[in-house]
Amino acid sequence: MAHSSLSRSLVLHMIIILYTVTSSSLSDSEILVQFKDSLVKADALSDWSPSTSPCNGDKENWKGVLCDNGKVWGLKLENMGLKGVIDVETLKELSTLRTISFMKNNFDGSLPNLKKLGALKSIYLSDNNFSGEIPGNAFDGMVSLKKLHLERNRFTGQIPESLGMLPKLTELMLEDNEFRGEIPEFRQDRLKMVNMSNNDLEGPILGSLSKLNVSSFSGNKDLCGHPLESCAASRKLSVGTILVVVVVVVVALAAIVAVFIILRRQGQRPQPEETSLPSQAHKKAASADLDKMEQGGLPDGKRSEQGGKLSFLRDERDKFELADLLRASAEILGSGVFGSTYKAAVMMGSVMVVKRHRKMNNVGKEEFQEHMRRLGRLSHPNLLPLVAYYYRKEEKLLVSDYVDNVSVAVHLHGNHSSGQPSLDWPTRLKIIKGVARGLSYLYNELPSLIVPHGHLKASNVLLDESFNPILTDYGLIPVVNHEHAQDLMIAYKSPEYKQHGRITKKTDVWSLGILILEILTGKFPSNYFRPAGKGDDTDLGSWVISIFQGETTSEVFDKEMGGVKNSEGEMVKLLKIGLSCCESEMEKRLDIKEAVERIEEVRERDGDEEFYSSYTSEGDMRSSRGLSDDFSLSMNG
Repeated sequence: MAHSSLSRSLVLHMIIILYTVTSSSLSDSEILVQFKDSLVKADALSDWSPSTSPCNGDKENWKGVLCDNGKVWGLKLENMGLKGVIDVETLKELSTLRTISFMKNNFDGSLPNLKKLGALKSIYLSDNNFSGEIPGNAFDGMVSLKKLHLERNRFTGQIPESLGMLPKLTELMLEDNEFRGEIPEFRQDRLKMVNMSNNDLEGPILGSLSKLNVSSFSGNKDLCGHPLESCAASRKLSVGTILVVVVVVVVALAAIVAVFIILRRQGQRPQPEETSLPSQAHKKAASADLDKMEQGGLPDGKRSEQGGKLSFLRDERDKFELADLLRASAEILGSGVFGSTYKAAVMMGSVMVVKRHRKMNNVGKEEFQEHMRRLGRLSHPNLLPLVAYYYRKEEKLLVSDYVDNVSVAVHLHGNHSSGQPSLDWPTRLKIIKGVARGLSYLYNELPSLIVPHGHLKASNVLLDESFNPILTDYGLIPVVNHEHAQDLMIAYKSPEYKQHGRITKKTDVWSLGILILEILTGKFPSNYFRPAGKGDDTDLGSWVISIFQGETTSEVFDKEMGGVKNSEGEMVKLLKIGLSCCESEMEKRLDIKEAVERIEEVRERDGDEEFYSSYTSEGDMRSSRGLSDDFSLSMNG
């Protein structure tokens, strides 16, 4: 009887084993096809067929599938317009899967249950539309996870506390989301690449995170502690700010009452005083220059039938009169190639920048107005929006918001004597990526313009408080007098204009390449000062090539750029992109789409031992080092 019972038990056990083996015996191709069925708009994966194998040894037969020894170890499905559900239940059947990237797609909804893929080492989900809160335990048990990229989505709530417990985590990218609350404690010391900027985080920065660069936390106004302002100072400032606001409100109310009484008694309109200028010299210069504007025909607080008022381009903006600008407290910011630029504080508290353009008098009123409306429709985080304009035949006024952190040119070339810190490598990379995105947007939105920007240079790239780049003086070639454009605008200093007397769709890319080299080398491009078509061919690109022969060398990079340890390979990659953008032969020069894609692939730090995503080219991956020891161990053990 006992023998019979034991036999039945063995048979039952064998059936269970047989069922388990059968149920999990799907091939990699069958698993991937099943996963593909959960996606929407998966046309890019048309070569995924159960009749073929995704891997042939180390060779990948299917698009986006990475192989090793005939097994699938990674999925790189980037920028394919994919939607739908990331089916982790199916993916967990791929026992050798170690890395996934679904960057730059259209996935939305909540974060997939990634902890079901506990063996993953790298996860790249940036640049999608994921949203909502991430559970605190979302990454429990993912002890192999090294790299997590969730940037540029719409996640809310607190940063999951389980991330602070992952022993091997080295990269954590969470910027440009809507995370709020305090940062959880991170106990590991291996974190080398972290970005939590541009969220709504608050409270102190604790533990190993305090050793990171300030750019890792910028754009979170309520964060404190090293490397930001101390929490004690922050609290003190908040109290002080409240007191200042109370005092200002009381004084303002008293002033309003006083003005009202005076007006009742005198029946006169008050003339506001200029009180905000930094020096009497600037104040007198601004007043004199504005007086000349009025003498030249601009109305003094009155509307004329010839259009003596500002034309606003954005409905959501508070409106003010031209007279408000003329009476405003004004500061001369500088005298550019087109005319003077003023900072003006209008009566309702807005601080505006007014640019006077005297070299647009050949363009007709209707043509000018139509082009201004076209520029006014543009909206991108890396473009300074045009708010309003004023038209008069002899000169034009363009009005935009004031940006408080000056230009890239000042940070590169003007801060040395003032003792201001130089831009570090992560910040310079961030600036270049933002410039490229803004330029790409101009190409898409202004397709009829041969050069959508036309005047791209470091002084026309402003920086906000988080060091995000903001392009200015774009799209003006159609309204600038041609003879002045040839003498003054950067597009007309390009090799194609010097050689053939024309500009092309790749001219702005040449300007982008020169700007990349200027930001990386810290050298000023002297050819900007030469008249169009004159001078020798020695420019910044030629100088870089003369000392850089494709070898990894630090001689070419700006000595003031700190934090370059373990980053030189990526810096060299970006330098080569810059050179490819400013090739003198247009046929060899990158177009804007290629340039932006390659710039987006550059990372802050060298190396990604088991996965390269779109931050590094796959060709570089295979030629440089192949798979890492860590990956080999994980495959074998």
